[in-house]
Amino acid sequence: MRQIFLFSVLLCCFFTVHAQSVQSPEQFLGYKLGSRYTAHHQVVAYCRAVAAARPDMVKVESYGKTTENRELIVVYISDPSHIAKLGEIQRNNLRLAGSSKDAAATTQAPAVVWLSYNVHGNEPSSSEAAMQTLFALADPANKQTKEWLKQTVVIIDPCINPDGRDRYVNWFNSVVGRKYNVDPQSREHDEPWPGGRSNHYNFDLNRDWAWQTQVESQQRMKKYNEWMPQVHVDFHEQLYNSPYYFAPAAEPLHEVITPWQREFQVLSGKNNARYFDANGWLYFTREEFDLFYPSYGDTYPMYNGAIGMTFEQGGHSRGGLGIVKSDGDTLTLSDRIAHHYTAGLSTIEISAKNAARLVTEYKKFFDDNTAAKDAVYKTYVVTTKNKAQLEGLKRLLHANDIRYGQLASKSFRGLNYFSDKEESFRDEGEHLAITAFQPRSNLLRVLFEPRSRLNDSVTYDITAWAIPYVYNLKAYAVKERLEIQENRTGEPAPAADITSNYGLLIPYNSLQSAQAMAALLQQKVRLRFAQKPFTYKNKVYERGTLLVLKGGNIPEWSAVTNKVCRNFQLQPESVESGFVDQGADFGSSGIHYLHAPRVALLTGEQTSSLGAGEVWAFFDQVLDYPVTLLNTRDLADFSLRNYDVLIMPDGYYDVLNDKNVNDKLRTFVKEGGKLVAIEQAVARLSDEGWGIQPKEEEKDNDSVGSYSMLHRFSEQERDGAAEAIPGAIFRVDLDDSHPLAYGYSGSYYTLKQQSTVYNFLKNGWNVGVLKKENYVSGFVGSRLKPRIKDGLVFGAQGLGKGTVVYLADNPLFRHFWEGGKLLFANAVFLAGQ
Repeated sequence: MRQIFLFSVLLCCFFTVHAQSVQSPEQFLGYKLGSRYTAHHQVVAYCRAVAAARPDMVKVESYGKTTENRELIVVYISDPSHIAKLGEIQRNNLRLAGSSKDAAATTQAPAVVWLSYNVHGNEPSSSEAAMQTLFALADPANKQTKEWLKQTVVIIDPCINPDGRDRYVNWFNSVVGRKYNVDPQSREHDEPWPGGRSNHYNFDLNRDWAWQTQVESQQRMKKYNEWMPQVHVDFHEQLYNSPYYFAPAAEPLHEVITPWQREFQVLSGKNNARYFDANGWLYFTREEFDLFYPSYGDTYPMYNGAIGMTFEQGGHSRGGLGIVKSDGDTLTLSDRIAHHYTAGLSTIEISAKNAARLVTEYKKFFDDNTAAKDAVYKTYVVTTKNKAQLEGLKRLLHANDIRYGQLASKSFRGLNYFSDKEESFRDEGEHLAITAFQPRSNLLRVLFEPRSRLNDSVTYDITAWAIPYVYNLKAYAVKERLEIQENRTGEPAPAADITSNYGLLIPYNSLQSAQAMAALLQQKVRLRFAQKPFTYKNKVYERGTLLVLKGGNIPEWSAVTNKVCRNFQLQPESVESGFVDQGADFGSSGIHYLHAPRVALLTGEQTSSLGAGEVWAFFDQVLDYPVTLLNTRDLADFSLRNYDVLIMPDGYYDVLNDKNVNDKLRTFVKEGGKLVAIEQAVARLSDEGWGIQPKEEEKDNDSVGSYSMLHRFSEQERDGAAEAIPGAIFRVDLDDSHPLAYGYSGSYYTLKQQSTVYNFLKNGWNVGVLKKENYVSGFVGSRLKPRIKDGLVFGAQGLGKGTVVYLADNPLFRHFWEGGKLLFANAVFLAGQ
C-alpha cells in the first residue's frame, strides 16, 4: 500500500535519491529500504559512513560486543556546535542528574534524546527505520531537522540485540523467494524455535534493563548511565494486525512517575497523532502498555528522570516483507519503516520544542530525589550472616548507580520485610544500608518498596519484585533517615590461603558456595557434604557444608580449593582431624561423597525458549559447568545413559504423548538418573501420572443458575483478571533438612506465575510448601487468591534408584531472582545424592 505523506518536513528524503555528500541508505546499501532486511554489520557500516561524511555533526562510538561478537554502537547526532563540545554536554548532564559534582550544573543545555531500536531481534523494522532517521538528521538538505538539532543531542542505538536480529534476518532471507508471499500461512511468516526475539542465551533484553544479567544489557546500561538522557524511546513491533501504539501509556502507572513525565507523554502522543492523522494511519494510546514493571525500556528511564516511551508497530516476526491483514489490507515492511521513522522524528521535534523545560524538569527530578521529597521510607537496611550473600546485591546497586554503605548506629526500628511488622533491628552479622537521600531515590523506592501498589489490576508483566524477597535477605524499611558511611566501590581484601594437613571446610549458604562446588568438581577435587549439622572446635557447621579432605584427593587439593574460594570471595576453614565435637565424624555415613553429575537439558520445540535459555545460561554463565543441550523432538532416539541429570525446563512437551518416550524417562530415573522438571514441565509429568497431582478446585457454593454466573461483556478483560496471577510473591516454608533446601533457613520467597497448586506428595518429600496466609506482595485475582495455599511448590520423589525433582515455580526467573539460584543448584548437585 502506497502512503501519501502530507508533511514534507518528514519526507524530504524518505524514498528519494540525493546527490549529497551523505549517502541515503538506498545509495549505500544498493537496495531500497523495505525491499529486504539489512544485516547488522551493514547497519553499523552505514552509520560509520554517515559519520565519515559528516564528522562535524555525527559521531559513532562502539560500546561493546555481543556474545556472538557483533558490535554494539551508539551514534551521536547534533548541531556542529554541540558535537564540538559533546564531552562537556555529557558532563553537565551528569551534574544535572546529581551523578557528578565536579562543577555547577547549568540548565542552559540541549535536551538529550536517546532512541533505542531492535531490542527484540525479530521486530526488525526498527533498525531499518534507524538508518532512515539518521539520514534525515544528517542530510544537509533537511533544514527542519537542522533546527531541531540546535536544541537537542540525539543518541541512536540502531540495534540493541544484534544476535537476535541477525538470527531472524538470516533465517528470513534463507526462506523468502524472489517475490515475497503475503499469505500468512506461508513459511516465511512462521519463524522457527527459538526465534530472533531474544539474545544468544534466549533472554528477553527488554526485561533486563534494571537487572543487567546479560552482557548486552551490562554494556549498554554502562553507556546509558554515562549520559542519563531526558527522553528515551524504545522501538518495538507487535502482532501484525495491530495498529501503531505510542504514548501516553496505559494504567497502571507507578505512583513515582511525576506530573511532568505524564504531561510530556501526552504532548508527545499528540505530536505523533498530528502526523499519523494527516496520513490516515491508525494508532492507539493509553491501552495495553503500562508503566509499572521497572526493567523495561520505558519504565527504567522513567524511574531515572527521563521521559520513557514505548512505540509499537504492527508486524513482528510474522510481518515478513509483506502480509495480508485480517481486514484485507496488505502491511509491507516499507509501511512499518515509515511509521517508526515518522514517530522517531516527531519525538525529536517535540523534544526540541520543549527542550528548556525538559532540562529544567529533569534537574528538579533529581533535586527532589536527593532531598527524598516523596520517599515513604528514608533508609533500607539488609542484613545476613553470610557476607557472600551481599555481593550480588552490591553489584546490582552499583550497576544502577545507587549508593550504599554501613550504618553509623544499629539502634533503630523498621518494617521487617519477612515478618511484616515494625521491629527493632537485629544484626545478623553483616549488613548493608541504603539511604533514600540520593539522586536515584525513585528507582531505589521502586526496587525496594515492601508492597507493590497498583491502581489497575490489568497489567503487562509481573507485579512484585522487592529486592529483599528477590535475594532472600532479611531487611528493614525505615521511615527515618539513618546516618550511613558510604562505601560504594570498595573491594574486599583478598583472603590469605588457609593451610591444613587434614582438610578444609566450605560453608554452604550462598550462590557462591554452589559456584565453588561446581568449580572444584570441574577440577577433579573430591568433595563431600554433611547431611546434618556438626560441631568442630565449638563452632557449628550447618547441613550442606562442603568437605575437602586430603585423603584420596588430588595432590593440589589445598591450593586449588583456596584459589577457587578466593575467586568467589569465600573463606574456607581448616580442620586437623575427622573427630568432631558433636554430630557425624568425617568418615560417617552422614558425610556423603559428592559425584560430579553429567547434565543434559531439553531444548528446542516444545520447550519455552526463555525457560531453556535461563537454565543454559545458569550453567554457562553462572556455574561455568558443562551441560549438553538435547533437542526435545529427538528424545525418542537418544540414549540417556550418558547423563546423570536431565532437566526439563518450562514447556508443553507433546513428546510425552508417546508412551515409549514416557517409558524411556521412567527407565532413566529408575536406573539412577535424576529428572528435574520446572513449571509446566511439572504439569506435563502430572498429566502422565508421575506421582504429582494438582489440587482439585473448590466448587463454587453458588448454583449454576445463580446471579454470579452473569457477567457483562464489556468487563470480560477485568473478569479474566479475577483468575490471573501475572507474578506475585509468596513465602514458601522449607524443610531445610532436605538437600534441596540446604543453605536456606526455613523459608524462601517465590515468584508465583502459575495458578495451579499441587497436592502434597504422598510418597516423596514436600520440601517447599505454601501454607495459609503465605501471600506477600503483588496482584493475585480475587477468585484465584483463596486457592493459592496448602500446596507443594518444590518436592522430590524417589523412583527406583533415582529421583524426580519438582520445581513448580521457576527459581531462575530472568536470572534476576537471585534467591532461587542456590535452590536450583541443589536440585542438580545435591538432591538425590
